Amino acid sequence: MSFDTTWDTDKYKSKFESKEHWALRKAFLDQYKTKYPEEKLVCYAQVFYNMEFMGCKYPKKTMDLVNELSKDIAGEHREAMEGRLKRTFIGAADAANNKVTRK
Repeated sequence: MSFDTTWDTDKYKSKFESKEHWALRKAFLDQYKTKYPEEKLVCYAQVFYNMEFMGCKYPKKTMDLVNELSKDIAGEHREAMEGRLKRTFIGAADAANNKVTRK
């Protein structure tokens, strides 16, 4: 199967996409640009993004494929995320109590 590999991955960057998110999606596109046709790869990259950042679910076959394709790329990202601050959500009653007791 032969397909064009001369397309520019940068044309798929959204102006609303963060640098970090784009770097991850671009790495995915660049890594598999010669293995999949452009249209299919762009879809896989979006599925990867949606799974990684939005928590979206897809059919098992699709998720298995994208997980396999992204294991090295996502692994580095997940390790970097481990050291970041984690958000903690508390209830309104606890927040009010903490404010009163100055915690």
